[in-house]
Amino acid sequence: MDSAQREEIVERLAARYSTPAAKPSVVAPIPHPEDALRQIVEAGASRFGVRADRPEQNGFDACALAPPLARLIDHTALKPETTEDEIRKLCDEARKFCFASVCVNPVHVRLASELLSGSSVRVCTVIGFPLGANRPETKQAEARAAIDDGAVELDMVLSIGLLRSERFELVEKDIAGVVAEARRASRTGPRILVKVILETALLDDDQKVIACVLAQNAGADFVKTSTGFSKGGATVADVALMRRVVGQSMGVKASGGVRSKQDAETMIRHGASRIGASASVEIVKGLVGKGTY
Repeated sequence: MDSAQREEIVERLAARYSTPAAKPSVVAPIPHPEDALRQIVEAGASRFGVRADRPEQNGFDACALAPPLARLIDHTALKPETTEDEIRKLCDEARKFCFASVCVNPVHVRLASELLSGSSVRVCTVIGFPLGANRPETKQAEARAAIDDGAVELDMVLSIGLLRSERFELVEKDIAGVVAEARRASRTGPRILVKVILETALLDDDQKVIACVLAQNAGADFVKTSTGFSKGGATVADVALMRRVVGQSMGVKASGGVRSKQDAETMIRHGASRIGASASVEIVKGLVGKGTY
């Protein structure tokens, strides 16, 4: 463990364990919690006991001390041949590494929700995937079913062909329909997030800007680069453009081709607030993943 890693651990622990100092009853100075933690780490401690089973007392669970990068990753398995055993492995990895969510196809939402019950890992699914060419009412029905099965994040593909046909009102209404389903469910449960997949590889810059504005107007929470199933994935230029358009009022998710820690950190520096990747474990381990998503 190098000095930078030690300091990162100390800072994260200090942020969780520090409390307002009581008035001292003796003359001897009371060490600051961060100094005490630093001494423990420097003395060789590599693990800390945290009562993660009592979040109501501590105000956090074990994932609260996870590396920040892990908490920005949607651990993803969207290939059509994905098996239930692979979903179980995905969820186990998400728990172990404290990823933000697992992103799975609708058929696997209920299983993922059961496996991740009681954890801080959210369940994400896709709507109108991967073409975005479903009718609006079909996407709304997909959204309702996914929420009923336990999804709390919906990554919907916008109507790409209608966008390119300049049917902007229809595109916005399509997004707004899914947002309405999410907001309706949020009244009686956790807030449901909607991320709008632009499929940037199929759009020019003007169309990307328009798509971001339409998603923003429709009340979506994020704009997202790609499905990972088209001719290209996330690029730094697209992420930066999307961030400029939506400002700080929305999230930006970079997905498609993010396979290393360097890739992820580059996207974050240029405005991404969430990363979609199937190589999530390799990313947090500092390795390079294989595949195209």
